[in-house]
Amino acid sequence: MTDPLKTIRIGTMIQATEGHAAARINEIADMGFESFEPFFWQTTKGQNLAELGKRCRDAIGDRDITMSTLGMFGNPLEEQAMDLETLQGWKDCIDNAHHFGATCIAGFTGRIRGKPLTDSLPRYKQVWSELAKRAADKGVRIAFENCAMDGNWQTGDWNIAHNPDAWELIFNETPDDNVGLEWEPCHQMVYLIDPLPQIRKWADKIFHVHGKDATIRWEVIREHGIFGREPFVWMRTPGFGDSNWTDIISELRLAGYAGSIDIEGWHDPVYRDELEMTGQVAALNHLKHARGGLIHVPATGTYEGGDPSLAKPV
Repeated sequence: MTDPLKTIRIGTMIQATEGHAAARINEIADMGFESFEPFFWQTTKGQNLAELGKRCRDAIGDRDITMSTLGMFGNPLEEQAMDLETLQGWKDCIDNAHHFGATCIAGFTGRIRGKPLTDSLPRYKQVWSELAKRAADKGVRIAFENCAMDGNWQTGDWNIAHNPDAWELIFNETPDDNVGLEWEPCHQMVYLIDPLPQIRKWADKIFHVHGKDATIRWEVIREHGIFGREPFVWMRTPGFGDSNWTDIISELRLAGYAGSIDIEGWHDPVYRDELEMTGQVAALNHLKHARGGLIHVPATGTYEGGDPSLAKPV
């Protein structure tokens, strides 16, 4: 019988670029994660994704853990050598998603570097119309992370899907039902946008959720503004930031979301390096509590992060 709580699963991201995804799954699979998002940074490095998917599934074994989403992060709109590898990586992930049991590929839209956001729209339409059809033919959805990667409306690199005004533009260019968002509250809070109303408005386009939060230092904003010397916001692991995850998950449930919330670590200014997995396991349990129901802490790990040898960034 399927656990109704697990219509929304709580998991984490697994770095797959260097070929160690299955080994990493083996290390942390008993710590209570219910899903994994294997992800590539700019390139798959020519890995055989069918074989990698099999190794990842073998590492999971008979545990109740899913891999519904793969990540492919880079800039597929430009044409430098690494950008072309990113574009090929998207094609390979789409074609091989089923070997992981995945039905969604997530990442950045790409961007024409150093130009206003709207200058990227013609190239966006050209690339993503083709990829959307390729994905639809295989029953795969495409989800754009809402991360600006330090860009803005006037200039930047990597991604144009970081602002709700941009979402209006890109979904007009690609009205395909299988093109949507990999959403998280953090990237909206960094730009002082209230994230909760976005769930209500954009629910049908939220295909995957990242577990990442932010702490806004309002006292810094009031004294120094947002362009001064003092940082006004920190990206945080869930449970250590300002978001009310009970409200977020409630809104997702009300909107009919069914999928995973995969923790994106490696950003918290406190729970990082040797404390990375301490923070992630705390976030795992925080999100499970926000979801409702009892928290199960496996015998092989503890709330404090389990085996200290695992407390390393991937």
